[in-house]
Amino acid sequence: MAPKQQRGEATVDLLLDTALRVYADSGRPGFTVNAVTAASGVSFGSLYHHFGSFDGLAAALYIRCSDQLCDRVVPEVIRSRTARTGTRALVRTYLDFTRQHRDVALFLHASVHSRYLANHAQEVMTAKEAAFAPIAAWLHGRIAAGEMAPLPAHLIEILVMGPVVEVAQRWLSTAYEVDLDEAVRVLPDRIWRSLRAD
Repeated sequence: MAPKQQRGEATVDLLLDTALRVYADSGRPGFTVNAVTAASGVSFGSLYHHFGSFDGLAAALYIRCSDQLCDRVVPEVIRSRTARTGTRALVRTYLDFTRQHRDVALFLHASVHSRYLANHAQEVMTAKEAAFAPIAAWLHGRIAAGEMAPLPAHLIEILVMGPVVEVAQRWLSTAYEVDLDEAVRVLPDRIWRSLRAD
């Protein structure tokens, strides 16, 4: 790799790392182009060169965080031999990731409906679909094998991710007291019961 390309990649990584730290420290109100450039020491021009806009930076950070989550969750699910163990693995791994990578989980959950992702919604959706495609294929195989109820994919996503996302959001918020250990113990089987074939 050429030195110029290496410097460019290092700048991109620095901006993404700094943006995540700024968000974790200051929340959405403090997540601004001025805050990120000041904390990173990278110029406005360089940020816009690499990402096109501050919204572009936010979208790239969201995709990177989503990929980090998928890197943990996807292997746990697709190596599961049954629909039950795969469902349980997805729930446990997602919640464990939330605990271990609080800053990443906070950005993912707080940003999903944010203004700064709106201009890059298609890019974000395409990236998420590609990252989660192995799980979608795994689910299709479990349904075809008769292990899971033959529900539309969006309903399966709601049944699995609805409770998991709600627990994660409450745990990440200071407004709620949520026992994440209890959720990891209780939710996997409860969610599985909603999915199993009758």
